[in-house]
Amino acid sequence: MLDLQRLRALHAVSVHGTVGAAAVALGYTSSAVSQQIAKLERETRTVLLEREGRSVRLTDEAHRLVSAAQELLAIVERAETELEERRGVPAGRLTVAAFASAARGLMPSVLADLARRHPALDARLTEIDPHLSVDLVAKGAVDLAVAHDWDIAPLPAPAGVEQAVIGDDLCDLLVPEGHPFAGRTAVRREELGGERWISPPPGRVCHEWLVRTLRAAGHQPEIVHRADENPTLVALVAAGLGIALIPRLGRGPLPDGVVEVPLDPMPVRRVYALWRTGAARRPAIAETVRALRGHWPGVRAHTPR
Repeated sequence: MLDLQRLRALHAVSVHGTVGAAAVALGYTSSAVSQQIAKLERETRTVLLEREGRSVRLTDEAHRLVSAAQELLAIVERAETELEERRGVPAGRLTVAAFASAARGLMPSVLADLARRHPALDARLTEIDPHLSVDLVAKGAVDLAVAHDWDIAPLPAPAGVEQAVIGDDLCDLLVPEGHPFAGRTAVRREELGGERWISPPPGRVCHEWLVRTLRAAGHQPEIVHRADENPTLVALVAAGLGIALIPRLGRGPLPDGVVEVPLDPMPVRRVYALWRTGAARRPAIAETVRALRGHWPGVRAHTPR
């Protein structure tokens, strides 16, 4: 009989792409995941992973096993949901994926709240890109995701995935002290031409919003510095190296030398919780959404109307 935990390990490698990423998602070490898959190969007398440089590739036989594993894991999830629903108490493991600024600015208080109220619930967080997290929810790799979208890039919710609005995160223009915009009560988008910009790298939703919005206003943005983390973007602004558009969630207090100026109209990104329809009855899901909404006013942003 095939071992479910070994199938879970193979499924995680399929979803996350590498043994290391699968290990992070499962809360194991990379060697533990490799050992689980090696045992599964011995059980099935089949090669499941093939090395390709520093990465691995699933064989055709592995893909067939992954399909079966996904069905089995869905059955297990339904059984666990029914048991938890009958008890009426959030319990067991709940895996949560959240984008970087939510992981920093929202999730610590939410996870602490859940731990205090529901000691039988083992909630575990992984930081991940919002668009990747939706796919992970759909594939059963995580139980709940905290993701966001903008008006130009709506968040897709595939079949079998439900979502709830957590709040609207406001975004401000950050400029160095002494910049011509620094004393303004608001700046219109049409005025942003000719500026040197500091931005997340291409492929990030914030980057795409900046490029498309400025082009719509008749400007081609000159992006001179790119960085992944908001604190780095803020530090570059503080050094006088350009201006940036940064959401408030998880941004933290601004350092000396940086001035916050509202744009008119103000950019807003909407934050969601997403989970699989099959898990919607889990008390753990309902309590996590409650906690997310309950702690949202503390992030200095809009709450859902």
